[in-house]
Amino acid sequence: MGGTVHQRSVVRVGASLIVASLALTACGSRSGDDGGGSGGDATKTAKIGVIAPLSGDLSALGLGIQHSVELAVKQANDSNAIPGWKLEVVPKDDEGKPEPGKNAATALAGDADVIGVVGTLNTSVSQQVQPVLAPKNIVQVSPANTGPGLTQGANWQTDPKRPYPTYFRTCTTDAVQGPFAARYLYETAKITKVATIHDKKAYGQGLVGTFTEEFKKLGGQVVAAQTINPDDSNYQAVISAIKPSAPQAVYYGGEYPQAGPLSQQMKAAGLNVPLMGGDGIYDPKFISLGGKTSENDLATSVGAPIDKLPSAKKFVEDYTAAGFKDPYAAYGGYSYDAANAIIAALKNSLKDAKDVESARQATVDAMKDVSFDGVTGKVAFDEYGDTTSKVLTVYKVSGGKWATVETKEFKSE
Repeated sequence: MGGTVHQRSVVRVGASLIVASLALTACGSRSGDDGGGSGGDATKTAKIGVIAPLSGDLSALGLGIQHSVELAVKQANDSNAIPGWKLEVVPKDDEGKPEPGKNAATALAGDADVIGVVGTLNTSVSQQVQPVLAPKNIVQVSPANTGPGLTQGANWQTDPKRPYPTYFRTCTTDAVQGPFAARYLYETAKITKVATIHDKKAYGQGLVGTFTEEFKKLGGQVVAAQTINPDDSNYQAVISAIKPSAPQAVYYGGEYPQAGPLSQQMKAAGLNVPLMGGDGIYDPKFISLGGKTSENDLATSVGAPIDKLPSAKKFVEDYTAAGFKDPYAAYGGYSYDAANAIIAALKNSLKDAKDVESARQATVDAMKDVSFDGVTGKVAFDEYGDTTSKVLTVYKVSGGKWATVETKEFKSE
């Protein structure tokens, strides 16, 4: 999810499909074999950590990440994917905040059995996690970080350099998501005047930056540019500052806890134009916070809608059958693919390994050759650790729900 400081984009894709399975709790995912059972062959254990918001505002997303990893690991263990080894999931709560994220990474890095980590949701949290995992050669695969700098460094636009060889991601980035939104508004919706607002966090600021650059390049006008504080709940001052410039839409960089109320207050103040945001607002909660007037608001999110992908059908069925009490949410498919990317590398790195620590570097090295058809599409990584897939979707609030408008592959001009 977005790059911002505490932020991860959240997209709850097929939640409705899973509500039916509420009755079962997640304990089934722990599969009762906590070791070698009757103690025949000695089985070694390798752990995959999860760092995500498991409590707080963004926990819907974080729990979907955790359970999707648990599903991938259970399936790997059941099929004996790595002979002689059993995998175990160790979830850690980052609360969607950098400091708890750093502590979670420190705890995992201190465990000699941890071979890889899936996480984080928020770009700002990954900025603290990467430097802790990298010196220990622990591979990290994020299902949700969209800040371009995580893979290509602070000067990613002019001089891309990979900061950490251990870091990969299965979702596409804001270098693509911002321009994708700009093209939709300008070319498809025929909107030429837009106001921007962001929440000053890494994700929101990055999204507005790449959106603005592309929108202007296409010939659009940014008639106002404002910011809010993530802790604010009253946005009248910003709305009053923007309204006289008469934008045809407002592009917002940030997440749904602020975006929903902002949309509601904009319309109530007579600024009756669509609010558009990134994957950070693509969640049912945005609609419940925005109320009836959120109709026709827009969001982009990474990938294609999971419930529309034939490749995801089995994942959705398996997730539902596992009986987790939380939906897979926006990043479930990406998390399942992230875990399976690590597992694919482990098939090579653990084959002849005597212990986990000695296999860590080989795991990082094996990631460059990972290539398979995943839930979200083709899973493979470029020289920066970014996904080679650049598919995104525009969604619109229609009848109180997010509806798909268009899914496309983003091609650089």
